[in-house]
Amino acid sequence: MTDRFDLRTPWCMYVVATLRIAQRIEAGTCSLDALAAEASCDAVALGSVMGHLVGEGVFASPAPDTYALTDESHALFSPFLDLGGIGGRMAHAWSTLETYVRTGRSGYAERFGVGWWEDLAANPALGAEFDELMGVAGHGTPDPWFSLADGWDDVRWVVDVGGGTGAMLRALLEARPGLRGTLVDLPGTVERAAGDFETVGQSFFDPLPAGADLYLLKSVLNDWPDAETDLILQRVAEAGGHAVVIGGVAPDDAPRRLDIEMVLLGGRTDSLSAFRARAARAGLAVVATSTQTGGRFVVEVRRGV
Repeated sequence: MTDRFDLRTPWCMYVVATLRIAQRIEAGTCSLDALAAEASCDAVALGSVMGHLVGEGVFASPAPDTYALTDESHALFSPFLDLGGIGGRMAHAWSTLETYVRTGRSGYAERFGVGWWEDLAANPALGAEFDELMGVAGHGTPDPWFSLADGWDDVRWVVDVGGGTGAMLRALLEARPGLRGTLVDLPGTVERAAGDFETVGQSFFDPLPAGADLYLLKSVLNDWPDAETDLILQRVAEAGGHAVVIGGVAPDDAPRRLDIEMVLLGGRTDSLSAFRARAARAGLAVVATSTQTGGRFVVEVRRGV
């Protein structure tokens, strides 16, 4: 039981990932003194961290103060573990969990001085890392395969609302040639998008491009508290009223989860029953649900049903 409260190992891993110790060992720098010199850090302190991680199997030590990689080391190559980057923001955000539990709201601004989205807007490098994390580099190739209650035959135009740099929209257009695609996200984000689709740089709290056959909300609703989630659904209803939601809704019998979006943003994941009521407030009705091969729950809504 005590080990569950021991934060040494995860923080040691974040620190050596930030210092690129695994990459340095892979490149041939294996002694403690040389690693400390390359990483511009204290050799005694680094040795203590490395000694702990050797004990955890993250590194091997074939000779005193000499290190080698193990199978566990390769997790450290992720660029999203750098404490100076987006991974560091998320790691430090967990220290605000008490605020979220007490209030249901994010405590991110307590730690960083501004809210999550404001922080990304003020730090373009962080914003670009976040886009990468949300894309293929962080989450793998998105799954564009999901069914619609009335099929895809009448769907000609899809608007991906809050789709980042367009990873999901690209996959969707490749899977279904002939579709027209439009990506809606903040201006700085769509500038980094690449694909055979239109881009609209705006907030999705503003009126959306009207008249599309389908609006896609993937990993969007789970990022927002109640009022903002309601407004996004209202914008979808105003624009066209036919949408697919992936993320932010779970089956009624699904166990409750604690996701990083809740801590960063005060986000919510509704049960299907709760979401039916939320959708109804926006003039939308749930017409179908399904589960993708990878386990993502898909909810389809329409206006005026």
